[in-house]
Amino acid sequence: MKSIDEHIAKDVDEIAEAKAKGDDAMVRHYEEELASLQEFKEHHPEDAHDPTSLEVYCDNNPDAPECRIYED
Repeated sequence: MKSIDEHIAKDVDEIAEAKAKGDDAMVRHYEEELASLQEFKEHHPEDAHDPTSLEVYCDNNPDAPECRIYED
């Protein structure tokens, strides 16, 4: 996707489809993803790109070993 707003809209559509099918596991998955994307967007209002799952994870968990940045 080109932007975070497109990704958010897609997740909203996926939630509606999963609810219509009665697939509670997919509903939970997309609701969690949607919440993470919305939180990322709140933290970075000037940034419109669609973040990777690692970017979202590191935004929520900056002290995680996967998110450390080492400088020489």
